[in-house]
Parts: sequence; structure tokens; C-alpha cells
Amino acid sequence: MLDPLILARIQFAATTVFHFFFVPITIGMVFLIAIFESIYVKTGDEHYKRITKFFGHLFLINFAVGVVTGILQEFQFGMNWSEYSSFVGDVFGPSLAIEALLAFYLESTFIGIWIFSWEKINKKLHAMCIWLVSIGTIASAFWILSANSFMQHPVGVKYVENNVIGKKAEMIDFFAIIKNPYLWHQFPHVLATALTVGAFTISGIAAWKILRKHEVAMFRKAFKVSIVAALIGSLGLLATGHSQAQYMVREYPMKIAAAEALYEDTGNSAAFSILAKIDQKQQKADHYLEIPGMLSFLSYNKFEGSLKGMKTLQKEMDEKYYPIVGKHLDYTPSVPVIYYTFRTMGAAGGLLTLVALIGTIFAFRKKEVEKKWFLRIMPWMLLVAEIAAACGWIMAEMGRQPFIIFGVMPTEAGVSPNSAGSVLFSLIVFCLLYTILGFAQLIAFRYMMKKKETTVKEVA
Repeated sequence: MLDPLILARIQFAATTVFHFFFVPITIGMVFLIAIFESIYVKTGDEHYKRITKFFGHLFLINFAVGVVTGILQEFQFGMNWSEYSSFVGDVFGPSLAIEALLAFYLESTFIGIWIFSWEKINKKLHAMCIWLVSIGTIASAFWILSANSFMQHPVGVKYVENNVIGKKAEMIDFFAIIKNPYLWHQFPHVLATALTVGAFTISGIAAWKILRKHEVAMFRKAFKVSIVAALIGSLGLLATGHSQAQYMVREYPMKIAAAEALYEDTGNSAAFSILAKIDQKQQKADHYLEIPGMLSFLSYNKFEGSLKGMKTLQKEMDEKYYPIVGKHLDYTPSVPVIYYTFRTMGAAGGLLTLVALIGTIFAFRKKEVEKKWFLRIMPWMLLVAEIAAACGWIMAEMGRQPFIIFGVMPTEAGVSPNSAGSVLFSLIVFCLLYTILGFAQLIAFRYMMKKKETTVKEVA
């Protein structure tokens, strides 16, 4: 028999992951487009103007699809998670309102000005418009993450009784929400992800165009700038990811224990396993290809230091949260999912860093165009970057289970009282719509990429 809770979680996961395909491309791509136009304003090099317009087309397509998927995303709260929305609405309201009324309006307004004001306003003023769009996308990410961070680490609220909806969260300190330590570990990592994905999008397309001899001189310049940005972004990913992991070791040891498939407490020097055979029912895991001391180093910056296993943490969490949730829960998340998404994310991040480093070296050599093998793999790096981003998001959200708001509200308490059939129907409809949108974007991208020339006169 179908479970409405499971279906609701699958639907939210599907729509969120699909929407998140577009978010980092938008944030990273518009930032680099702003850099391209700034270089044009500074140097007067017409190549950078044409680069700006070419990638501006692709950015607008991605932005449009991202907006549509984001609107559908918001339907989830009322459709399948009404109990959760009622509980947390007073907390999320300010963040989501600021995101919509300030950040999104900033993006939308100045995108319009930027599109239609080529050759009509001062070049510096025109470049300022795209920078404001970039600032808007970053601000939008910040306010959305402030809401998500509350789900991971609730702060700045009190819990009160309401005659209509029962217990609910009521904000008492707005600044605690925006100073949330989880937010300030998550936000830099998301920005590094966005820069990496956006940079590999542009460098991959530029490599594709170079390989086909489409305006090689112009796209070599685009490749140089974007591959350097990809290197900066991927190194930033490793640094911010490492910092975030150490924060979770201190604050969310169960999530890290699941990511390492640690059922038992480790010794004083914990090894990092590359592969593991996990039996969640029997609560055991056989680890293979271990790197001695590496897990301790990743956790504490030294090769010594123990970590608690999930069995120990289960007892501690049950004792801590039983008075809150009123029943005994299994606080162990889906270990195989978290374990392998973490390794996929890490392997993808390492590969991206390596490719960006090699690409940067090639980009500053005169004959990098002759490296056809490298140009052929570059477009595939966008897929690798998107997989890394999706895995990171899955790990973060799955690691919070069984809570929808950590330590406060179990996931099962937030779901709407819907029938399994209605949730299944909306899941099918949403997946169909998203599939259509995905194909529409691919067709539009393919059409733009196949154009052999980008004239200076065409409107972005």
C-alpha cells in the first residue's frame, strides 16, 4: 500500500533536485557574465561584448526555466506539507518575503533593463545593471538558505499553543535567524558550488564552440576567464566543504556517522573508507579500501581523534529528544544514501578541481586549442558539477531525518492529511511538467550553441 508520507517526500525531493539544477547555473553564470561585460567596458574589446551577449541568451533561458520550477516548488508547502507550513509559517514568512520582494524584484527589474538597453544607456551604467542582477541572485540564495538553515538548526523562536492549529513556532529574534551558524557554514559552500557550476557551464560551452571552429578567438577568451573561475570555485568547494564537515562533526555527529557508515565508536585514529557494504537492518558495515587516520584528519585537522558511532548516538538522541517528540524514534538516517552521496560528491569535487587545474594550465598556453581530447571532456564537466551539487543537497536534507525541523518536529508530523492517490497524481503531473521544461531548455540551449556567429548588433 502506498504511503502518503513517502510519496510526499519523493515529490519534494524530485522537485527540489530538479529546481536546484538551475539555481547554481543562474548564480554562477550571471556573475561571470557581469565580469565579461566589465572587461568589455574596461578594455573596449568587442569580443567580450559578444561573449556577454552570447552567454546572456543562455542565462535568460536558464533563468526563465528556473523561475517556473521555483514557482511549482512553492506549491509543495500548501499541497503536501500544510502541517509543517502552519507550524513554521511565522518564521519563514520574513525570509521568503524579503527574498521575493527585494532579491527577486531586483533580479527581474534589472534583467529587463539590461536586455533592452544595449546601446541606449552609458556602458558603465549598463554593466551596473547586470551586476545588480548578480547581487540579486546571491541575495535570493541567502534568504532561501536562511529558511533552510532554520530547519537544520532552529534558533530565534519560541513555541506557543494556538487554538486553531495547535503548537507553532513564533519568531522572537529575527537577527538570530540571519546569524544562524549553520547558515554561515552553508552559504559560502553554496556560493562556491554556484561559481563552479556556472564556470563549468561557460567553459564547457566555450570548449564545444572551439572544437567546432566557431569564432575560436572569441571563445578562447571566454574559456580562459571561466576556467580560472572554475578553479577558484572548485578550490572554494573543497575548503568550505571541509569547514562545513567539521562543523557537523561538532553539532550533528549522527549525520557524519551516517556519512561514514560508522555504527560503532571509532578508535583514537579513525580511518576513511572508500567503499563499504552496508546492512542497515543488522546495523553493521564492512569497510573497504580504508585510508588510515584520514577521517580523524578531516574531522579535527589531525590524524588522531575518535568519533561516536550511530549506536551510541541513537541512545543519546533518544534520551535527549524523547521529552520533545513524546515517543521513541529511530534517529539513524538512510545510511547507504548518505554514505554514497557523500562519496559521489567528494569524488566529483576532486575531479572538477583536477580538470579546472589542467584547463587553467592549457588556457594560458598558445596551443590549448589543439588539446582536442580535453575540449571533448569539458562539456561533460557540467554534468559532473550538477551531480556534485545534487548529492550535496541530498546528503544535507536526508541527514536531518527523522526531523523536518531538527530536534523539534518529526517529518511525519509535517505532512498534509492527503490520500496516497492525490499525492501520486500530483507527483506524476509535476514530473511530467518538469520533463517538458527540461527538454525545452535543452532544445533552446542546443539552438543557441549551434549558431556559428554572434553578431555585435543582435540584442541579448
